Amino acid sequence: MSTSGVRRTAAGDGVALVTLDRPERHNALDGATVDGLREVWRELRFDDAVRAVVLTGAGDKAFCTGVDRGLDVPQPSSPYSVDDPLLTAGPKANDLWKPVVAAVNGMACGGAFYLLGEAEFLIAATGATFFDPHTTYGMVSAYESVLMAQRMPYGEAMRMSLMGTAERVSARRAYETGLVSEVVPGPDLLATALRAAAVLASYPTDAVQGTVRAVWSAREAARAHATALAPHLIALGNLPPERQAELFTGRARGPAAFRLR
Repeated sequence: MSTSGVRRTAAGDGVALVTLDRPERHNALDGATVDGLREVWRELRFDDAVRAVVLTGAGDKAFCTGVDRGLDVPQPSSPYSVDDPLLTAGPKANDLWKPVVAAVNGMACGGAFYLLGEAEFLIAATGATFFDPHTTYGMVSAYESVLMAQRMPYGEAMRMSLMGTAERVSARRAYETGLVSEVVPGPDLLATALRAAAVLASYPTDAVQGTVRAVWSAREAARAHATALAPHLIALGNLPPERQAELFTGRARGPAAFRLR
């Protein structure tokens, strides 16, 4: 099944493969893709034949490069609220407690962390890289950094969030810090992730989902408390959109560019 930039296929052994399918845009998330993710997660809740999921990106250049810069999200004038379309893009946000294994190929940055933060564990290709471009372009990294702070040591999460496009975390470093549980050659990535998911799918599903829910609850209170502050921090700290665009355009011509293409 393919829905607006999201492709779902049956991988056998009770496993579904969900692929972000916009390789020409480095699997960046536009409105249709976010809607497609919500639809897929909710469908999987009711599909008893699926007991585990692998999430990946099409191609080998990127897992996901966050929000597509062409996505226009109107914001309320109040400084006390922010509309963020990615808050409902992940499996947990859609009440899916079947385990999700993320297979990270290429770049994963910015809004990709909404998805990676709601996966059970990450397997990365040797060429995968992780970075957060927000501060470089005058934006507060709030929801993304909160999710990464729950998967990485404090200093590593802080460094990645603050260094912006000036520094990328390699797959090896991500493994050393615990963000990634396994690093494999690119050609072996998908098969490795599917094998792990097949093991999870082979176990009694109620026990597996209960374990996912239990471990998630261990950090849910801290996450909820931290993300409650996010709209205010974003409203206070973000540069105006036109200034963000100026920074993006200017840096795109410089050596420290956020080069996606």
